[in-house]
Amino acid sequence: MDEEAQMQTRCHILDLPWEDVLVPHILCFLPLQHLVSLQRVSRQFHSLIQVYLANCRTFDLSSIGPSVPKEAFCSMLKDNKVLHSLCLSSCSDWVTDKELLPVIGQNQHLQRVDMSSCVGLTRHSLVAVSLSCMHLLHLGLAHCEWVDSLSLRSLADHCGGLQSINITACRQLKDDAICYMAKKCLKLRSLSLAVNANVTDESVEEVAKNCRGLEQLDLTGCLRVRNQSIRTLAEYCPKLQSLKVNHCHNVTESSLDPLRKRNVVIDVEPPLQRALVLLQDVLGFAPFINLQI
Repeated sequence: MDEEAQMQTRCHILDLPWEDVLVPHILCFLPLQHLVSLQRVSRQFHSLIQVYLANCRTFDLSSIGPSVPKEAFCSMLKDNKVLHSLCLSSCSDWVTDKELLPVIGQNQHLQRVDMSSCVGLTRHSLVAVSLSCMHLLHLGLAHCEWVDSLSLRSLADHCGGLQSINITACRQLKDDAICYMAKKCLKLRSLSLAVNANVTDESVEEVAKNCRGLEQLDLTGCLRVRNQSIRTLAEYCPKLQSLKVNHCHNVTESSLDPLRKRNVVIDVEPPLQRALVLLQDVLGFAPFINLQI
């Protein structure tokens, strides 16, 4: 028994099968920052983490992006050709086309890419995504002001199965590019056009008429959107669940009320409720009003 016990105490975690046990059943549950730390323990651990990184399907730098050297990013993904999800939303300080293009080029199975706020990228990265990742379903481009009409059209031409896209504050985009995308990406369920003064009723109506399965639409700060397009949205999008129209000053309750009756979640309160909130702020208490009168 003593000899058997000694054998058990000598068993090291690295003695377990790497690709059959450690990679799919243990390492996949560790945060990326812990995996990076493990690499520094020994040469064997470094080799093990490289095996994991070469086979991981999800790579999310959102929690540690600012602290990752770009050289480390390139090293970690140099052998990976099976990524399904890539999140770079906190890597704006260092990521450029030079680091991203090789990763995109060798990962043609990507379904989710988030490049939000990556100001160091250019339209070449979006074109690369559209040409390499034809199975793309979800794309984050919020606050990427380098996104232009030509790169969005390329995306629409090659990624027709797209289900969600966030182009918040992509201020180069105008109605023509958004309408083109709406005609090509008929499976869109979630779309953000927020914080873009170029967006008008034309874009919203084209989205409504072509993307009948739309569930979420964010028009926050789209100052030129009016009631007309909201009524079209209500008519053509029966699956709509959420609509954001805060700071859309030309959208009034007359177009929002039919959506409220369908239990669509809207980020703007009805006029009476807004008046009660203001009154409460002034008086310090909420007066009782019989709403059934």
